[in-house]
Amino acid sequence: MPKQVDHDERRRQIGDAVCRLIATRGLDAVSLRHVAAEAGVSMGRVQHYFATKDEMLMFAFDLISERVAARLGAVDSDDPAVCLRAILLELLPLSEAARAEAPVLAAFLAQAVVEPRLGLPLHEGNGAMVAWLAGMITAVRPGGDSAKDAMVLLAFVDGLMMQVLIGQVSAEAAVELVDHQLALVLGGSRR
Repeated sequence: MPKQVDHDERRRQIGDAVCRLIATRGLDAVSLRHVAAEAGVSMGRVQHYFATKDEMLMFAFDLISERVAARLGAVDSDDPAVCLRAILLELLPLSEAARAEAPVLAAFLAQAVVEPRLGLPLHEGNGAMVAWLAGMITAVRPGGDSAKDAMVLLAFVDGLMMQVLIGQVSAEAAVELVDHQLALVLGGSRR
C-alpha cells in the first residue's frame, strides 16, 4: 500500500523552516537552498510545494498570523479590561511562542514598507483588530473615540515589540508600559 502523504503537513514543515530562517537571518536568507536545508528536505520538495519565494513568504506570514490569532483567541475573560490587557501583552514577545514569532512579524513589517504586497495582509487584518479592541475599550469606557484609542494601542504595541526585540525595553518594563498606556486610554478604570 502506498504511503499516505499529508501535503498540508509538508507545506507547514517548509513554512516553519521559512519562519525560522526569517527569525534568525532575515527575509534575505530565504532561498530555495536555505529553506530546503533548514527543513531537512530536498530543493525539489520545496519547489513541489512552492513555485516562488513570494509564495513561500506569504505562506510563512499566514502561518505566523494563524498562530498569533490562535493565541489571541485563547484569551478568555468576562472582564473586557482584563481581556484587552491580555491581548496587548500577547502581541509582545513575552511568551516563548511570541518570542519566536515576533522577529518574523517584525521582518514582514519592515519589508512591507518597501514591498506593498507584503503590507496588504497586514492592512486587511488591521481593521478587524481595531474593531475588536475598540469594542473592548467601549465596554470599559463608553464614550470617546474608541477606534482611535484602539489604533493608538496597536501602534504603541508594534513599537514596543521592536523595542523589546532589540533589548531597549525589558519584558518587565514592557508590561509596566502597557499598564500605563491602558490606564491613560481607559481613563483610570483599569484595575
